[in-house]
Amino acid sequence: MPPRPPAVARVLERVTATSREHGMFAPGDLVMVMLSGGPDSTCLLHSLHLLRRLLKIRLTAVHLDHRLRPDSGKDAAYAKRQAEALKVPFVLRTATAAPKRGESVEAWARTVRYAAATDAAREAGAARVAVGHTLDDQAETVLIQLVRGAGPEAIAGMRPAGKLIVRPLFDVRRNEVLAFCRALRLRPRRDPTNADTGYLRNAIRLEGLPALERATGRDVRGPIARSARLLQQDLDRFGPAVQAATHAWERTDDGCLLFLQRFPDEAFHARLVASVLRELGGPVTEKAIAAVLDLDEGRPGRRRDLGGGLLAVREREYIRIARTSP
Repeated sequence: MPPRPPAVARVLERVTATSREHGMFAPGDLVMVMLSGGPDSTCLLHSLHLLRRLLKIRLTAVHLDHRLRPDSGKDAAYAKRQAEALKVPFVLRTATAAPKRGESVEAWARTVRYAAATDAAREAGAARVAVGHTLDDQAETVLIQLVRGAGPEAIAGMRPAGKLIVRPLFDVRRNEVLAFCRALRLRPRRDPTNADTGYLRNAIRLEGLPALERATGRDVRGPIARSARLLQQDLDRFGPAVQAATHAWERTDDGCLLFLQRFPDEAFHARLVASVLRELGGPVTEKAIAAVLDLDEGRPGRRRDLGGGLLAVREREYIRIARTSP
């Protein structure tokens, strides 16, 4: 086998180390790659394909056409071509609804994207869903939550691995992703909305982080991501108490039932709510957590929109948290 270009080798080394450190894959796992056709997900698909024998995994890919842009079908066609070139099975899902008036387009897109990937993974029998979040995405997420005034759960950012979702590019920088794609002569699709600084993430990415780096004369993305990891480690020290409260909530087809009164230690109620929201893929924000805690103190029938497509309703003995959109 000819030597791989340095840019490719560097990404493969990081993906291998990250996946092993966090136990992302077990031998024989079928891994579903969320493939948008952009640089990150294209790099993810190709890197996992190159490492499939080393990691002992099998691959399949899913693309969701949000239908938010007239040319979104071209993204789907590109994603399909990439999967077919690698002989990776490909699943195409198409959004059947659109964001409601006043609803965050970003939150809506994230909700339907993850719902489609989870459903496709279940149908295919995939053990993991791999997404293309990078170290830069983590730094952006931490700053976004700080700007929103979120609590520690949210400020700790994304986790490299959960029960279903894994992020193999978690320790890879965005410039390394682009170098990887250039080295393999890949031409990922570019979403023009990524240049719109009207979206908070884009404003942080294109203006906020560069301004911080200019002002300090140093890299800030790596340190921010490292701080998030340290905060996660501190939060995990409370893990046993929250895990002991698993009897305080029950899964449903579209969400869960939350019985906070089963867990008498009120000091951990906010932590438990945050854990449940994260498990449901909802927004782990101070506002959402406070809304659920407020419902727990109120009368049956009250309801609160938690954002991210989640609605909480106070019923007689529990709080029902369910999705308002697919």
